[in-house]
Amino acid sequence: MIAGMRAVGELSLPDQGVPQLYALGLALVLCSAIGLERQLRQKAAGLRTHALVGLGAALFVLVSKYGFSDLLGTEGVRFDPSRVASQVVTGIGFIGGGLIFVRRADVRGLTSAATIWVAAAVGSACGASLPVLAGATTVGYFVVAMAFPPLVRAVSRSERTASSMRLTYREGQGALRAVLAVATSRGFRVESLDIADVGEGASTVVLDVVGPGSVLDLAGELAELSGVVEVSAGDADDDRS
Repeated sequence: MIAGMRAVGELSLPDQGVPQLYALGLALVLCSAIGLERQLRQKAAGLRTHALVGLGAALFVLVSKYGFSDLLGTEGVRFDPSRVASQVVTGIGFIGGGLIFVRRADVRGLTSAATIWVAAAVGSACGASLPVLAGATTVGYFVVAMAFPPLVRAVSRSERTASSMRLTYREGQGALRAVLAVATSRGFRVESLDIADVGEGASTVVLDVVGPGSVLDLAGELAELSGVVEVSAGDADDDRS
């Protein structure tokens, strides 16, 4: 029996060597690079998430390719290594779906979910011993993530950007109504209005606005209105994901 166990061990050793470790390492490096870009953008799914997704996907494919080699040739056993890879594609959808948030007409997280999907594909390609395709896909991701936003702004005629403003105003002076009127007159459209805080005599709201020009200039103008206590603003991400 011991001799038989050694034989099985010896049979599996070639399937756990340098090529397999190289595939895992490559998946870790490439998917970490993708995750680092998302981390720098302060997205919900960052460096660790993408690194683990890519590494896990690579291991699943390696298990599919090499994990059942001792069963090859056994009577009554059918071996289809593509089945595990297909299940990776299906299973990764649960992680991606958890990153998508819908608030009224605003959908956030689509780009993060798609990035997780791409990381799983890169990891799977590494596990399948396709390093050139994995590397090319990673390069393609950075092209989309870094080159496409300026391109979209360049081809967009309106060049409208989504922005968020936090505004504190005194109640009973019609300040909020004046704020909305000024924003509309400057070509901005209020996408949503959420109450952040209600105090004694003053309230704070968060406005999501879309319009031309800089929202900082609009915030400066709103700060001069009667009844407005404080206004802070910042440009949101293009995809708000």
